Amino acid sequence: MAKKTKANHYVNNGDFLDAMVEFRNSVHVAKDGDEPRPRIPDYLGECFIKIATHLSYKPNFINYTFRDDMIADGIENCLQYIDNFDPAKSKNPFAYFTQIIYYAFLRRIQKEKKQLYVKYRAIERSGLMDQLVHHDSHGEHTSIVQQPALYENMQEFITTFEAGIQKQRQKTKITKKKKGLENFEKEKS
Repeated sequence: MAKKTKANHYVNNGDFLDAMVEFRNSVHVAKDGDEPRPRIPDYLGECFIKIATHLSYKPNFINYTFRDDMIADGIENCLQYIDNFDPAKSKNPFAYFTQIIYYAFLRRIQKEKKQLYVKYRAIERSGLMDQLVHHDSHGEHTSIVQQPALYENMQEFITTFEAGIQKQRQKTKITKKKKGLENFEKEKS
């Protein structure tokens, strides 16, 4: 029977935890001594970069053209929330920072979708697409542009995005109603 070799991970969680504890202690010592905050060690920065880069290779993130922005947002969020990691509560900094990066990726995707929506709506409202897409005598689309599907894709994206906004508004409205009823019942008692 062949002996299994231990998988070589790109971030060693034990070393990562030790570095986090050491950094956290140096921050506390600097704070107590009224010294400037210490610089984040290169090892921790490398860990953040590795986690963000490897997470961006997941199938749900790989095909975005703004993947570098996603990685940068993830690293920025790790640096922003580094002090919130408490080794007394968790011994797994890898999971903690992976979650931070994951949600930074989702926020970036939402921002980019919103920007794309704004761009498509501006093109639609300017009348540019109407100039590029004409109707023939049979009512079918004929196009000056080589990619006639572009117009349909833009329309589909706009419709889907607006439907998502409406759905979110309805959800918020329902939540507010429920909270209002709960508050009303509390005041009644």
